[in-house]
Amino acid sequence: MSKLNKSSSELDLDRPNIEDYLPSGSLQDSHPKLRLRDLLDISPTLTEAAGAIVDDSFTRCFKSNPPEPWNWNVYLFPLWCLGVVVRYGVLFPLRAIVLTTGWIIFLSCYFPVHFLLKGHDKLRKRLERSLVELICSFFVASWTGVVRYHGPRPSMRPKQVFVANHTSMIDFIILEQMTAFAVIMQKHPGWVGLLQSTILESLGCIWFNRSESKDREIVARKLREHVNGADNNPLLIFPEGTCVNNHYTVMFKKGAFELGCTVCPIAIKYNKIFVDAFWNSRKQSFRTHVLQLMTSLAVVCDV
Repeated sequence: MSKLNKSSSELDLDRPNIEDYLPSGSLQDSHPKLRLRDLLDISPTLTEAAGAIVDDSFTRCFKSNPPEPWNWNVYLFPLWCLGVVVRYGVLFPLRAIVLTTGWIIFLSCYFPVHFLLKGHDKLRKRLERSLVELICSFFVASWTGVVRYHGPRPSMRPKQVFVANHTSMIDFIILEQMTAFAVIMQKHPGWVGLLQSTILESLGCIWFNRSESKDREIVARKLREHVNGADNNPLLIFPEGTCVNNHYTVMFKKGAFELGCTVCPIAIKYNKIFVDAFWNSRKQSFRTHVLQLMTSLAVVCDV
């Protein structure tokens, strides 16, 4: 019994005393019970605690922060108007021409290589890799992309996998213009799905569908087979599983680290001085996202 009393007294010592948070003199001996005005005296502390809980919310990782307006006076507004004219009237038409030219060159070369070199697999795969890198370079040029690559260039070796943070689908394009990666990606509808099933299929990319319960086992088997192949393109995985706003990273899914191979990390950091590269798929389509990039001054990032 004495031990029980002792433990209960220790618990009482650990409990916070509300009187410590009240101003001196608010509690009087003649009024031992707390009143409403006494509780209101600690409302700033409660407000600060509630604000900390809200700020620690997981949803902040997926919010796009709008840029602060800078055209707020008569001196800067004409410069902003000039920038709009340059971006939409000069840069966008030139970039559309660059991207269209890139697609014409790519398609006129890719399909003959894909269909006419059926019996020469090594040569066909090498040419297809080079052509995919070429079209990705045209995409980056259509945004006036300023991409600085740091560290060694990825190489084709078995038993290795590359993992990267994920901000937008343009992450894949930026990395692909440097090295032809085989990526694991969700199956998309529309024109993106058409590209996946035709062009990106030649790189050895692996697709999955979140709604299919059996896809997890099939994808895991394909991943192990891919990383063990000596002639396969380097495997690229975005373990976050969704696009994050490039301010934060969320917990990586463990599947990329259970393949029994070397894990090579890649970090992609975008500079938001000209445009926010975060793609919020709930608010805009990928077509609108690309249009936003093509009408900006430049896309700047470090890899």
